[in-house]
Amino acid sequence: MSCGNQKEDSTASEVESIPAKSITLWTDKTELFVEFPALVVGENSRFAAHFTVLDKHKPVREGEVTVSLIKGDKGIRNTAESPSSPGIFSPSLQPKEAGNFKLIFDIKTPTFSDTLIVHDIIVYASKEDAINALGAASEDAGISFLKEQAWKIDFQTAPVVNGKIYDVINTSGVWTPASGSVKILVAKSNGVVDFAVSNLTEGTLVKRGQLLIEVSSQGLASNNLSTEIASAKAKYEQAKSEYERKKELYESKIVPKAEFEKVESNYNIAKSNYQSLSSGVSGGGKQIRAPFDGYITAINVANGDYVDQGVAMVTVGTHQSRVLKTQIAPSYGLTMENAQSIWYQTKDGQWRNVATSGGSILSIAKDVDNNRPLISVFAQVNDDVDMPEGSLTQVQIAMGNATQNSMIPISALLEDYGSYSVIVQLSGEGFERRPIKIGKRNGENVEILQGLQVGEVVVTTGAYQVKMASMSGSTPAHGHEH
Repeated sequence: MSCGNQKEDSTASEVESIPAKSITLWTDKTELFVEFPALVVGENSRFAAHFTVLDKHKPVREGEVTVSLIKGDKGIRNTAESPSSPGIFSPSLQPKEAGNFKLIFDIKTPTFSDTLIVHDIIVYASKEDAINALGAASEDAGISFLKEQAWKIDFQTAPVVNGKIYDVINTSGVWTPASGSVKILVAKSNGVVDFAVSNLTEGTLVKRGQLLIEVSSQGLASNNLSTEIASAKAKYEQAKSEYERKKELYESKIVPKAEFEKVESNYNIAKSNYQSLSSGVSGGGKQIRAPFDGYITAINVANGDYVDQGVAMVTVGTHQSRVLKTQIAPSYGLTMENAQSIWYQTKDGQWRNVATSGGSILSIAKDVDNNRPLISVFAQVNDDVDMPEGSLTQVQIAMGNATQNSMIPISALLEDYGSYSVIVQLSGEGFERRPIKIGKRNGENVEILQGLQVGEVVVTTGAYQVKMASMSGSTPAHGHEH
């Protein structure tokens, strides 16, 4: 069970005389924003429990929710077997006695289960007690942004966490092919090029084992592959027969060892030659297939060209592994010992750590001279880098010893003329825009020097829409159609 973070406020209902309460809780999987009339003995309280899956911040559309009111080892519970509308479950409870209770929400869906606990929930003996304790209606401060609004857009939140912050070197890098990520395919025989893929061009995606080209020698007066294979096969069968005959004589000690070894060598050569010529042959042509999933990076022949054996025809590359080369001034003093990590920017502007996919820093050059005044740093990136070889990307190199401080994702930042702010989620539907002071940027995260506390929740995707809601001058009416 996890209580997560919890926010609570209360307002008086315009319809009922019993004041309404709202509570927001977070776990690592779920956000619960629940509205309900204050709990009073003998009065039925219907909950509007808004459940959000934090991954992608979307409403829970399937499953059941059980709400339990527990005191010691006794309690009552009620289950809503399905949402009354996407993301909203409506169980109800009718308390039997006053006092201090725990309110527990158990959610079970086809993909996950979670438990959220609210401690110190008061059940009042009468409506009058509830009104006296909770007061009359008051306007909510801050920005109102309903769950139904957030569910309809790209929206995401993240907690302020305490993490490691490094000094970074801001630079740029160039993408180069990793060892084994590029392969040149050559003609395995003389013949005429026949493309097996229509419209084969640079950038064409290919699958491992896919037939790309056939090199055919049919109809050629010389260097005819079929003739060569037939000749090689005849020599192989003759050598095989001679080998088997000599082997029996050798085992019977009729011929000397040297004579048998010579015959055996001839047989192995003939066998290898025949297998090499006949391998990958179909319809009188040699087949050239893709060695791995990837794309065509270069084409050196045209359909219908005559090629000699060994000529480079196409080059196949892959996005799955690259080497990132960057250069920095030697004055930074970067070494393999004090280099901590490298972040790079993807095609869509997102920061990614090379270590996330098992990459690492390969090497850091040590020598400089007049012709090479900068130090080269190479990093292996085992990720799908959808950027052309030779293209540039922004790079951050972390070095030295880390300090501990508060940090949030960079995507949460709102910038106005060099000043920064964030949208803080105060409750399920309550937000505020708060100015902050930032420090070092470490890839996807930024250090917070002032304005936020660990555990607070900020909007990382959709902050602009919440900001616009605060400036529209027409805040949506508080409440829902449950």
